[in-house]
This record gives sequence, C-alpha cells and structure tokens, in this order.
Amino acid sequence: MSDSVSGCIRPRTALTEAEVEALVHGICFKTGPPRRLGVEVEWLVHEPRAPWLPLAPERLDAVYDALRPVSLTSPLTVEPGGQLELSSLPADSLTECVGAVSADLAAVRAVLREHGLALAGFGQDPWRDPGRYLRQPRYDAMETCLDRCGPAGRAMMRASASVQVCLDAGHEEPGPLGFVRRWWLAHQLGAVLVAAFANSPLAGGRPTGWRSTRQLRWTQIGTGRAGGPPLDTDPRATWTRHVLDAPVMCVRGDEGPWQVPEGLTFREWLRTGGPRPATREDLDYHLTTLFPPVRPRGHLELRMIDAQPGDDGWIVPLAVAAALFDDPEATETAYRAVKPLAERTLGQPAPHNPLYRAAARDALTDPELREAAGTCFDAALAALPRLGAGAAVTDAVAAFRDRYVARGRCPADDLLDKGPGGARRGPHGRDTRS
Repeated sequence: MSDSVSGCIRPRTALTEAEVEALVHGICFKTGPPRRLGVEVEWLVHEPRAPWLPLAPERLDAVYDALRPVSLTSPLTVEPGGQLELSSLPADSLTECVGAVSADLAAVRAVLREHGLALAGFGQDPWRDPGRYLRQPRYDAMETCLDRCGPAGRAMMRASASVQVCLDAGHEEPGPLGFVRRWWLAHQLGAVLVAAFANSPLAGGRPTGWRSTRQLRWTQIGTGRAGGPPLDTDPRATWTRHVLDAPVMCVRGDEGPWQVPEGLTFREWLRTGGPRPATREDLDYHLTTLFPPVRPRGHLELRMIDAQPGDDGWIVPLAVAAALFDDPEATETAYRAVKPLAERTLGQPAPHNPLYRAAARDALTDPELREAAGTCFDAALAALPRLGAGAAVTDAVAAFRDRYVARGRCPADDLLDKGPGGARRGPHGRDTRS
C-alpha cells in the first residue's frame, strides 16, 4: 500500500473527464512480451523474544534512521504501523529478482539485529494492534476515510503485511500470454493464491475463524476502495470506469489537514470542479488509493498474498506466480485448472465474491481450491527449470507443495495447531514465553 506519491501538490491544469479516460486507458495496461518481474515484500517488525509486546516509536525511529544510509538495490519504505517494505526494481529473470531482494533483506536484518529487533512474516499481526507509527497528512486522511467502514481499515494500515508480485501485463494479441487472458487469470488464480498462502488466522492472540484474516479485512473495507471491476473482454475500459466511479479518498492541500469528502467519486469531482479542480497529479494520487486484489499499473500487481513465514518464505509465491504467468505451458494448465472456479464468483468482482471468501476462510480445506492448487503447483514446478530457476528456488516450491498443498494445508494451519499458546510463539514457531 506504499507509494512514491507524498506531500502536497498545488493545483495545476484542471483535467476533463475525457482526458482522464484517455490517460487511464493508456497507462493501466502496457503490453509487450512478458519479460520483467518484481516483488514487494512487507514485514512486521518485532522484538524477537517477546513479539507480542508493543514497540516504542523511539525504537522504530532508531532502526529506520540506521537503515537510511544502507546501500540497497530495492527501495525501502515504512508502512503506517511501522511495517517495513522492500520493493524490488524490475528484474529480467526470477533468479535476478530473488538474488537482489535476498541480498537486501540480509543487509536489513543485520541492522535490525544490532537494534534487538527482527522481521516476522504474517499476513496480520497475530498478537497486537501496533497503533499508528507514521503521522503524515496522507495517513491521517486515509484513516479518516477508512474509519467510515469500521475498524478493518485501521487493521489493514497498521497490522497487515503481504507479498505482492508484479508481472508484465502481457501481449496485446490474444493467447495464453495476452493481456486479456492474464487479467482474467490473475483474478481467478488469485483465489488459489489466497488459499495456498493464507497466513493470518489470529488477531489479538485468538483465532478469527478465517485463515486469511488480512483478506477478510480487505472485504470489509468496501468494493469502491478494495474491490476490483467486473471481468469482461475489455479490461482497459472496465478499469477506467472503475477508476472514475471509485470514491475519492482525500483532496490534498498545502496547509492543514487534507479534506476527506464522503461519497465523492472521481467522476463527480471532475464534473463539479469542487472542492477545487482535479489535476493530473490528483489522478495519479487517486490511482494509488485504490486497493483491488489485482491492480494494473502498467504492469499487473498481485496484492492478495499474505506475508509468509521464515526468512525465505516470500520466494515461493513469487516463483509460483512467475512460472504460472510467464511460461506458456504452465499458463495454459493454470487457466484450465481455475476455469471451473469462476462459476463460484457468481459474476461478482473479487475479493467480495463467494470464491475469495471461501479461499480466505477455508483455504485448502476447500476441495476445489485444493485440487486447483495442486495442479498449479505441479505446473509451476515443471516450468521453473524452463525459466532458469535454480535448485534452491525449485526445492523451496516443492517443499511448500509437499508440506502444505498436497495435504490440504496452508501456513495458517501451523499457527492454529499450536492452540491457545500459539499466539505467544516467535516467528519461527519457537515458544518465546520465559
């Protein structure tokens, strides 16, 4: 949910509705042969021996100050609750992407160790509500806006973490790697990825009844902010309408709190010109305040995957997604595997449809999701050598398949198996009670 847009922008030339349609239509899907790959990994920051304890803001200030001069390939940003995010640069191969982010994470962990802190991979903090660490106009406005839908927005801002995989949009022409097929596949396969990698069954130390509570929180935020558009044969047009009809989160200003209008869509803002005329900068900012499970930003951003346990757990969803989207044979297998699942969406956009809700609640205990996941993981394992993946990556995917997918399980089940004391165990399952 982080982005490079920050600060106040003075109004420039006002946009027309036709100009917005042309801009969004032109920038959301940039087509061409799939060649580039990226990943954004978010982590919770904890005291390793007592991860359920709150961290003083001063400790986070100190560690983030220490990280600023560290030379990293991936830009590092901080989320509202103090979560840490690394966003890789576009890579030419899976091996390059994994190598760059792994090196950056090693450097980050070394600094955290010096400050007595560690990274933990959970879709949602299982122990605590960390409170809001960042106090900026953007996050003040976001909190005000999301509070209108209840407490889910604050949980998403402060206590959630994910693995976001970024893929090229695909060819203009039809076919397995065409952008229309990839857009559809990203949404249907997204439910399988939610289920296989669900890793947030606890909140406040107690089971929520959902294996991906993080995904549940997204559904509670509302369709305009966290939903996707209807799926049809013209993704550019449907996404453009979605952008125009989505509610404006805030109107930025140069002084004082930003305005947070209620129920004002971007289309209405353009037509009425108030509270001030909307500019190109406002459109760019508006696009960063929409959080669908698949977000087109020139490339496709898969946003539905919970953060994963272990130092290298993030590599598995990255490798699986890369294989299923960029290897034509694996893409076709995945398409056939998830096509029957589309009937369970009832024509409703993700993530607010029955398929996504089943994936978040039941994960791979759902027989159809388990079958589809098994087929997709097998296809990914067959494709990874063709993509030049090394043995370490392939072995990690195979181990995940054997430990979880083949048994109808997901990482959330490991936490649930620990029982009432599970929430007081460290990131790697070690009992941290003294």
